[in-house]
Amino acid sequence: MTPAARLSAAIELIGTINAQRVPAAKALKEWGTAHRYAGSGDRAAISGLVWDVLRRRASSAWIMDADTPRARVLGMLRLERGMDADAIAALCDGGRFAPEPLTEGERAALTSRSTRDAPAHIAGDYPEWLDGHLAQVFGDDRVAEATAMASRAPLDLRVNTLKAKREKLLSSLAHLGVQPTPWSPIGLRIELSADARSPGIHAEEDFIKGAIEVQDEGSQLAALLSAAKPGEQVIDLCAGAGGKTLALAAMMAGKGRLIATDHDKRQLAPIYERLSRAGVHNCDVRTPKGSNDTLLDIHASADLVLIDAPCTGTGTWRRNPDAKWRMRPGALEVRLKDQVAVLDRAAALVKPGGRIAYITCSVLPQENNEQIKSFVARHPEFAVVPPEQTVTVLWDKAEEFSKAALQSPEGWLMTPRRTGTDGFFVSVLRKQA
Repeated sequence: MTPAARLSAAIELIGTINAQRVPAAKALKEWGTAHRYAGSGDRAAISGLVWDVLRRRASSAWIMDADTPRARVLGMLRLERGMDADAIAALCDGGRFAPEPLTEGERAALTSRSTRDAPAHIAGDYPEWLDGHLAQVFGDDRVAEATAMASRAPLDLRVNTLKAKREKLLSSLAHLGVQPTPWSPIGLRIELSADARSPGIHAEEDFIKGAIEVQDEGSQLAALLSAAKPGEQVIDLCAGAGGKTLALAAMMAGKGRLIATDHDKRQLAPIYERLSRAGVHNCDVRTPKGSNDTLLDIHASADLVLIDAPCTGTGTWRRNPDAKWRMRPGALEVRLKDQVAVLDRAAALVKPGGRIAYITCSVLPQENNEQIKSFVARHPEFAVVPPEQTVTVLWDKAEEFSKAALQSPEGWLMTPRRTGTDGFFVSVLRKQA
């Protein structure tokens, strides 16, 4: 397919997503099935165009002064891909499979309009109802922060220190262009261009042998900030597929007791194979059965309870830009209730002197700082560990990280703009001895 034909396909797909209100991933999959002549490179390029349009949906429509699939795609090329009117016109020449030529109005918009005077939620590409929430945490920087959350994320890998060292993997994975992550001492990063296909990590020998896992650097740092230690009793209360469980296991070096559970047993399905591949032998996976409590035998005896809390996922928008436009206020209210429940459950599991590591992949203050304040008010036996004390686990990066991440009395907030990671909030709370 020619670049122009790919552009036409992207316009068609945006129209389908809008008209049928289907998730973008589903629309892309169905398009690929119906157009088998399109090669893997074509599908990757078209997917990149579609995801970029969703990242810049509001601002692209603004600069084109029109909210149609074509306008969004053309505006995205200007804003996200940095193409000028002439370059865009070269793709839209009206030839076979190419979009129709630019109108005078479209060329004028591409040449003269910008987001300089656009409302914050349009310039930052997020739902208007979230503007007050983002202003609460970022103030006048919310457009810059949201714009960074709309950019394509790199592919980050975590080195499984139970099986390998980063220095060796930098060599064995050099063909993928891996580089050390800026903050995490156990991370590798692969930068991806707009049209790049994600490399087949799951087919790499290092992955098959359990030496690496796909995990955003922010998620790696969140696990590290929990400071799990060998010999401790650690509970991953919202383990899901096991990403942070695996990170905790490596930190514990196979020593101590690690328990992984989740309220939704379906989420736990992949964890068994992942633990086996990673060489983890000290993890007890507890699958919920009906209304029975899987942790009845844990009576205020855990050294650490890690909560990878259910949340709105606003910190992961750059990986799932489709989600931010489908998010509704009611979803936030549901998540806040879920977080209260899991925090209160964790409080009963921690021994005196033990700690809770509360983590969200959200940037919203209601899910982060305010949730921690409410928890401490309900459970005065807990106090927040000063963030400057938790960051010492990053060794030589601690001071630099402290300047980059957003620090509050309740914890750390990482964002794509500040730390180059997904958006993560981390708070560590200690129970009085």
